[in-house]
Amino acid sequence: MSRIRRNLAPGTEPWADAGIVLPARRAEPAVRQVGSRLLLALAVLVATTFIVYLDRDGYNDNAGGGLSFLDAAYYATVTLSTTGYGDITPFSDGARLTNIFVITPLRVVFLIILVGTTLEVLTERTRLQWRLNRWRSTVREHTVVIGYGTKGRSAVDTLIGQGVKKEEIVVVDPQRKVVDAAAQHGLVGVVGDATRTDTLVRAGLPTAARVVVAPERDDTAVLITLTARQLNKAATVVAAVREDENAPLLRQSGADVVVTSSSSAGRLLGLSMLSPHAGAVMEDLLTYGNGLDVVERPVTRAEAGHSPRECADLVVAVVRGRRVLNYTEPEAAVLQLTDRVIVIKSSAVAPTG
Repeated sequence: MSRIRRNLAPGTEPWADAGIVLPARRAEPAVRQVGSRLLLALAVLVATTFIVYLDRDGYNDNAGGGLSFLDAAYYATVTLSTTGYGDITPFSDGARLTNIFVITPLRVVFLIILVGTTLEVLTERTRLQWRLNRWRSTVREHTVVIGYGTKGRSAVDTLIGQGVKKEEIVVVDPQRKVVDAAAQHGLVGVVGDATRTDTLVRAGLPTAARVVVAPERDDTAVLITLTARQLNKAATVVAAVREDENAPLLRQSGADVVVTSSSSAGRLLGLSMLSPHAGAVMEDLLTYGNGLDVVERPVTRAEAGHSPRECADLVVAVVRGRRVLNYTEPEAAVLQLTDRVIVIKSSAVAPTG
């Protein structure tokens, strides 16, 4: 309990000021865009300088003397910026035609580049704020994945493989670089301590339909599950723990399903030792999109009223309400239209429903 009190103490977490990271829409970073525009503007300025210098005999300098390269650069600068002091002027027909048909269009291009860059910088924050407000107002019935380590990434990959859209998944992690990596993959991310209520509220957990709790530590998983269940009584909460002894505590904290990673891995190791082929099949079933997959789908009208053995897919369990029935149990002998079945099928075939 002392550890729990320390973790919940306000103002002690390094991620108290968590932020939302939206997926990047552009391939180029904003700094690179601004830099490329400034280089383009500089290229226009240099080109104008050389054009003026090559036709330097057609210009008059009120200070007297010929037009030097520095004078040409000065004239190009004040001309493109529309300052126009008038101390250097074109007097020959060729210089005036060059100003009309070449330098004037370059001036327009130069101004467009500078104005566009300025507007881009000034409106970037407004655009980001608009996207954040729009996301907050539309996010509903989504999935919150807390912890984007190996377990969290695997859970996200499985969800996407099962047909969940990327925009319906929100990742929460205390490390900014991890959240940035999630955003690069098209996911919305929240940087912060998931044991804090304000972090989970930013992730939209009160309106979420599913919550995956996959932090690195079991005690952290308990705190997150308690906080998540307090914010959302109806969401399905699936939590991962390392040790079997902590699984009951996770269930008491509000987790609907608890997956023990260490014991599951140990059982798979033991099975593989006794039967490598059986272990390979189990690993195949646990890896979505590779060979065989375990999926849950609704019972079709054609299957209702029949035995699970008559289904085209291999049925391993029947979900009736909140109960999971083995297909050999008498209650599951006849499928109902409101049932759902857990089946094993080839990953090449998309799941139904």
